[in-house]
Amino acid sequence: MSTLSPVAPETPTRTRITRRPEAGNTAGREQPPPRKERHIEGEGRRFKLAFEALDAYPALLEPRERALAIGSEGPEAQADAIAAIESDVALSIAVLRRANASRAGARRVEDVPAAVELLGAAEVVRVAQGVPSFDFFEHAGRWGGVPAAFRLHALATQRAADRLAMAACIERRDRIAVASLLHDVGKLVMIHAYAGYPSLLRAGAHTPEKRVALERRELNVDHALIGGLTIRRWGLPASLAVTIERHHDPDANREAALVGLADMLAHYERGASVSARELVRRGRKLGLEATDLRAIMHELPRSTSGRPRTMLPCPLSPRELAVLHSLAEGRVYKEIGADLGLSVSTVRSHLLNIYGKLGTHNRAQAVLTATRSGWV
Repeated sequence: MSTLSPVAPETPTRTRITRRPEAGNTAGREQPPPRKERHIEGEGRRFKLAFEALDAYPALLEPRERALAIGSEGPEAQADAIAAIESDVALSIAVLRRANASRAGARRVEDVPAAVELLGAAEVVRVAQGVPSFDFFEHAGRWGGVPAAFRLHALATQRAADRLAMAACIERRDRIAVASLLHDVGKLVMIHAYAGYPSLLRAGAHTPEKRVALERRELNVDHALIGGLTIRRWGLPASLAVTIERHHDPDANREAALVGLADMLAHYERGASVSARELVRRGRKLGLEATDLRAIMHELPRSTSGRPRTMLPCPLSPRELAVLHSLAEGRVYKEIGADLGLSVSTVRSHLLNIYGKLGTHNRAQAVLTATRSGWV
């Protein structure tokens, strides 16, 4: 198997990750540091330069322009700007970094709507102005075709994650939107750290799990772990870092398992190989069976790229939101109660609370109001 080469710090010359010690008599010559120390020092510098390169990662021109329009035309423009930021890797990173930089010692900001609310429209515009941009129809620049291809897979994973979260009645979909968009951010670091990554790791590894195993064997690290390290380096929430670094782990927690499954579905959507057994295993961790996954896999290629966004916080409790999700899927009271472990009378009580909080009078109005607001 080909060995990946590290990107040299100051020169385009490519060298092997490992080097054999020089042969011959070394007596009378100054001895270099031990090989292990040289390797550690080289690894550190390689990743330092890769992290610095990622600081200049560009946003797609169109979502950047939409983000700059925030606040210029009222709530609709603000909602459109949030959706644009959530659809772009560089913009999401920049806005979340700025929001968390202002929260020293306070709870970390985990999602884009919360970051925008904290920063305000004027500061979001300043952040977006500082992000470099790329356009498909213009010169590719330093990153070449990487941002466009990376964004397509990130959005496919985000779309799949949102659909899975809805099916599994998982709240915090805004946080999941960020984790799924940035789940492969470690690959952007490794592209600059290792020449030929990831193409030289493709041979004989046809599924995401096999490619991760190959990374660990060949490089002693994988892109998910580097992704978590990158998130922490930016000062973003530890919960987001854990989800990203564990999304390929077989024993991942609920949100990490969801992002890992969404990643597999995104590969499936573009015609790449995925393991049916692994799909089912991960689905069951979320309470989803093969029949549920089959329906989702049928819907995904035809689904839209995003759900409505709003700056208004959802007034419903997590349990009320779960009841409303079930309502939106057409379930009756008895089915909702069985799914959520509630009595029928408790379901009715939750519905009365939902109607009161949303100012509606029946389930159709409640579902419509919540859907337009982006809460379901």
